[in-house]
Amino acid sequence: MTDCLFCSIVAGEIPAEVIDEDERTITFMDISPATRGHALVIPRQHSSDLYEISTLDLEACVAASQRAALLARDRLGADGVNLLNSCQPHAWQTVFHFHIHVIPRYEGDPLQLPWLPAAGSADAIAEAARVLRGD
Repeated sequence: MTDCLFCSIVAGEIPAEVIDEDERTITFMDISPATRGHALVIPRQHSSDLYEISTLDLEACVAASQRAALLARDRLGADGVNLLNSCQPHAWQTVFHFHIHVIPRYEGDPLQLPWLPAAGSADAIAEAARVLRGD
């Protein structure tokens, strides 16, 4: 796809610090890292987002994300990891080639999640579940 930053990385037209790759995915360092070792996992085949990616490419990206998380734990000493996918602009997607952020977490790191979990309304949860099930 023309004008896709990540497709240009796949094609070797733009350099990237690649840390893992296989026949379906490439994992490389994020140039705006949230923490030390922040990486991105992308499919080689262009898919704009979670709605569009094939099941096989999604499965491959999840497996590659796990490999990257284990590398962060074992080689960088990460205490945990966040996986993040943003799908569409209202969910903070800025590059429209499917990707998973693998963000290593360290005790005391300054990164804050964008939301603090709190108990929801049981009625609202049940109503959303009914709609999603098609009841």
